[in-house]
Amino acid sequence: MKVGHSQEEIRRHNLSTLLHHVHIGGPVSRAVLADRMGLNRSTILGLVTDLTTAGLVLEELPRDTGRAGRPSLVVRPESARVYVLAYDVGVDRLAAARIGLGGVFLDRRERSWPLDEPNDPAKVADALAGFARQMLAIAEPGSRCVGVGVAVRGIVRHPDGLVRRAPNMGWTDQDFRTALARRLDLGVPVEVDNEANLGALAEHLRGAGVGSDNIVYLHGDIGIGGGLVTGGRLLRGTDGYGGEVGHMIVNPRDGSPCGCGARGCLEAEAGERALLAAAGRDPQETGQEVVRAVVSAADRGDVVARAALHQVGDWLGVGVANLVNLFNPSVVIFGGMLRDLFLGAAAQIRSRINVSTLAASREKLCLRVSRLGEDSVLVGAAELGFSALLADPLAVLADAAEEPLAPPLPG
Repeated sequence: MKVGHSQEEIRRHNLSTLLHHVHIGGPVSRAVLADRMGLNRSTILGLVTDLTTAGLVLEELPRDTGRAGRPSLVVRPESARVYVLAYDVGVDRLAAARIGLGGVFLDRRERSWPLDEPNDPAKVADALAGFARQMLAIAEPGSRCVGVGVAVRGIVRHPDGLVRRAPNMGWTDQDFRTALARRLDLGVPVEVDNEANLGALAEHLRGAGVGSDNIVYLHGDIGIGGGLVTGGRLLRGTDGYGGEVGHMIVNPRDGSPCGCGARGCLEAEAGERALLAAAGRDPQETGQEVVRAVVSAADRGDVVARAALHQVGDWLGVGVANLVNLFNPSVVIFGGMLRDLFLGAAAQIRSRINVSTLAASREKLCLRVSRLGEDSVLVGAAELGFSALLADPLAVLADAAEEPLAPPLPG
């Protein structure tokens, strides 16, 4: 902390840092925490005591040390008692999870959303509130919800979460955060962000991007979204619209029409609909299983499926090459249906990157599939939900003495 900060500010910062270490890194000893944070052990003891009193962490013996002598206590997150609700609002599916401190999945719900049924924001909010009622009803007695994080396929304004445009869902300027918060009525922060931003955050903290501060995460389902981490932070732009790589023009002359109104966007040329159309499949049949069926058919020698993968993989490679030249990432991660597309068209994608990128920009480049798989967006939404707690645990400490841990169930 800088000289001149008050003792209260310093303590808030230290509590935040310690809780972040435990939340992301898992059980860790006080000695290791002292080393990581550059603080003496008595200060660490005081911080751990405050967080334990608030019900955020617990000290316990390690499960298996493999060493002789008395083992040191480790500090672990109170995953069963402190949790958030995480939501993934897709075009054709809704998913929800109750995720404990430390990133532990405690409960999960999912339902499909027919493409011929409008994604009315009010109906979506009602469905998510229904998930909340189900999950909170069986939560551990005395446990506490500390936040809600929501991922949406669209252009989301930061920091207020206004959904400016979600073309594949027909949303324009929707204050979905307020609508959902009203239905949940939990008295905790509700935050909304773009699904690819949250997928990038999740993979950076817990997945295929761990250890790298410069990553590009591409998430595909019906559309394509992108999240960029530069210098260890999400790249948002002026109002949070940075990273909309799905609407990067890759085919300006003969491009396919995109839901955003332009032609030749990466999403239009390399998205799920483009793959299914090229493979001669029913465009109404969506989802990863349909994409996997095309990849599997290509593996078995289906000429049409192979040509479709080659075509779509080439356009995806063009998009990735542009991103590599622009941002010089160390890792590009393919998530959602792009995970399967990459596995089926890796050779074509790599070939395009090798031809179209600066040699210096690709020297240290790694191409990886999402380590978190289908959970990446929910994990990122959970991190969004935990952001207020991690930023200021002192606020939770103050509330803990006045309010019960268990929130009221929404009606």
